[in-house]
Amino acid sequence: MTLVLGIETSCDETAAAVVDENFRVLSSIVESSIDEHRAFGGVVPELAGRAHVTTIGPVVRRALDDAGLDPSEPAIAGLAVTSGPGLIGSLLVGLSTTKALSLAWGVPYVGVNHLEGHLFAPLLESKDLEWPLMTLLVSGGHSLIVRQSGPGQHEVLGETIDDAAGEAYDKVARWLGLGYPGGPEIDRLAKDGLADALKLPVSMIGDDFDLSFSGLKTAVVRATEAHREISLEDVAASFQSALCEQLLRKLRQSLERFEVRGVALAGGVAANSALRAGVTQLAKEFGLECHLPTMAMCTDNAAMVAAAGLFRLSSGVPSQLNLSARPNWQLADVT
Repeated sequence: MTLVLGIETSCDETAAAVVDENFRVLSSIVESSIDEHRAFGGVVPELAGRAHVTTIGPVVRRALDDAGLDPSEPAIAGLAVTSGPGLIGSLLVGLSTTKALSLAWGVPYVGVNHLEGHLFAPLLESKDLEWPLMTLLVSGGHSLIVRQSGPGQHEVLGETIDDAAGEAYDKVARWLGLGYPGGPEIDRLAKDGLADALKLPVSMIGDDFDLSFSGLKTAVVRATEAHREISLEDVAASFQSALCEQLLRKLRQSLERFEVRGVALAGGVAANSALRAGVTQLAKEFGLECHLPTMAMCTDNAAMVAAAGLFRLSSGVPSQLNLSARPNWQLADVT
């Protein structure tokens, strides 16, 4: 059995997981430092880095224990680690740990692009996956529409030109005094609100696939200043409706333009109920398989990193010890 240990430390989650050659998850441990960041309304890079240093050792040991492996000399074929994009300090903790384990255990390792990891998530939960696949990848830092012709074979069709969808959620939530992270709270409030209570713009109405959410965030600020009588529920519903409308319109355009066998949702914002319902409806309309991640697979985790690493190790050359963290590594640059 070929096993890969994955390590993920791109932001505020410290994660480790073991995955086998059939993309079966033997263990997956995630420790988040989010409670330390709530008071600041977002992730504080210095605090995140310190938390990784404290938790990385115990998290790796637990992942090995849960997989039934000897932590002193585990029977693994290699390691995979997120080397970008992300917070530079956080990435370095995971990268340094992985290099040390690679030397200690005498096994190769490979640096993985965090976004490509999200693209491998469906393989961990859908064993009968058919290609090509259209994936809407939406998170706190990234929003992309990606056409995948197979594992590790992807083309970025469009991406945000400014704020990501998750970033817009957090900024609007902060403006409304809802705390951090903003996505879950806005999603909860929106269920009791009216989506047409505020007339908010939907950007990027052209026939390309790029996205933009900065203007929507500003429109919410101006609208709530002008209509202070509007309830939080109505503001949340109106904002979420406008944001999802843009994402779903661009996804629809991509499905009309390209022939695929299925549609997938990935990233932290994939947990949003309105977006999940919209993608499900689009898949049904186009007669496509719909791949929605479980809640555990929406958040950053190491199982998806291990899956991407398994593919990279089996089809390419492992990384060298001089590999550096790449905080701005774009998915389009992954070859």
